[in-house]
Amino acid sequence: MGNVNKKLMSMISLEGKVAIVTGAASGIGLATAKLLSDAGARMVLIDINEAGGVEVAEGINSSGGKAKFFLCDVTSDSDCKSITKAIYEEFGKIDILFNNAGVIRRKNVLDLEEEEWDLIIDVNLKSIYLLSRQVIPIMIKGKGGSIINTGSGWGIKGGPDAVAYCAAKGGVVNMTRAMAIDHGKQGIRVNCVCPGDIDTPLLRGEAEQLGVDEAEFMKEAADRPLNRVGEPLDVAKTVLYLASDLSSWVTGVSLIVDGGGIA
Repeated sequence: MGNVNKKLMSMISLEGKVAIVTGAASGIGLATAKLLSDAGARMVLIDINEAGGVEVAEGINSSGGKAKFFLCDVTSDSDCKSITKAIYEEFGKIDILFNNAGVIRRKNVLDLEEEEWDLIIDVNLKSIYLLSRQVIPIMIKGKGGSIINTGSGWGIKGGPDAVAYCAAKGGVVNMTRAMAIDHGKQGIRVNCVCPGDIDTPLLRGEAEQLGVDEAEFMKEAADRPLNRVGEPLDVAKTVLYLASDLSSWVTGVSLIVDGGGIA
């Protein structure tokens, strides 16, 4: 039994790996950063929320992990270039990239302003392109890596009053497939995690955007086969699977993590 456990732990371990998490100051990013650190990875945390990001890094370091926060606007090409250069100079490699930064506006196409459309597409979709194009050459030098993109259940099917978000996340799902095809021969796996409703500040903020009672909104969000709203850790565990050797022959996949919401 001991040998089985050692083999299992070696497959799930991220010891010696360097992992980037965007949107790391809260929600899914925060939970994932902590879990990947627990698995042994050295963590690089990226967010536009400097105070929150620094706090997460300090928490990981005080718990015995290793984490460093970098202030970065992932919609800025120059920011992505300079941050990736700084990360490579400090750590010498990048093994895992979790493209997780996201934003939502609950509006239909008639009510959505052009600048809101641009913001949602840029943060949720364009940022993956901007950061991946800097990180992939480093992964190629290191003979491989794992990229995980945050999609959504609404990247698989449509949803009400979220037209730009649905468009962006649908793009993430198919972009993931294309990246997996392009870079598999270089040893880089590219996958997508598609959460349903997860109890994060982003989800609770939707209630305010829609002008509805938050408690009632969260109650409706729990109406799914597993009868609860997801927790950030539910998604983080899936990211750990996709980042580790447990998924060594998995690429181009969009894994739905939604308690059965779109079953």
